[in-house]
Amino acid sequence: MLEQHEKQDQPVSRRNFLKNSGLVLGGLVVGGVAGSLLRTQQGPQQPGAATAPAADFNQALMYFTGEQFRVIEAACERIFPEDELGPGAKALGAAYFIDHQLAGEWGFNARDYMQGPFYPGEATQGYQGRLKRREIFDIGIQEMNNYSNSLEGKKFYELTPEQQDTVLKAFETDEVKLTTISASAFFAMLRATTLEGVYSDPLYGGNKNMDGWRMKSFPGNQMAYTQIIEQEGLAKMEPLSLRDHQHG
Repeated sequence: MLEQHEKQDQPVSRRNFLKNSGLVLGGLVVGGVAGSLLRTQQGPQQPGAATAPAADFNQALMYFTGEQFRVIEAACERIFPEDELGPGAKALGAAYFIDHQLAGEWGFNARDYMQGPFYPGEATQGYQGRLKRREIFDIGIQEMNNYSNSLEGKKFYELTPEQQDTVLKAFETDEVKLTTISASAFFAMLRATTLEGVYSDPLYGGNKNMDGWRMKSFPGNQMAYTQIIEQEGLAKMEPLSLRDHQHG
């Protein structure tokens, strides 16, 4: 009895407390992303155990609702469709790129002067208004669905590719008359961000597997070109992402 009592009176070590309370990374409290990341770094699996696919955290929504994402993904694919030369915007993850940009400073216009008075600007002055980019996308997506429904009784992503082209063309030419935003300005922003998502560094959510760069034979983020600087002709190089330089 004395021995048992002495054990109970001994101070609990910090390691045992964390382990027993589930506060260690990957435990009951943290769990989730951090836990799954650590578990993937543990020792080899038992023979016959199924190998879980690696999580692609770029393929996660940060701003759009599921409905909004389906509209944008369909629109991006019509702007940059898959063809015999390579994948389209959907396979390259351009819609995820746009989603992630809207969730950050760009979506909030954090680096733009956003105080009044507001007057219509010249075409060369770009956007001159009080709405943030994320608000413009919210309105534009809803109006795309509204216009699609007025034409075909369906939402934009439910239309055929040809019907989707008709809707996008109507926005591009301001055939669609909107009161809160310019339809053509929204289309221009959508087109620009689609192309950015296709060709940006994969670190930002788009250009999946750097396939957008491969279509252009673009080498991406190389640290140096000393090994080919004196080489004759076009050098073939596998592209590198910023992420490739994050691991020593």
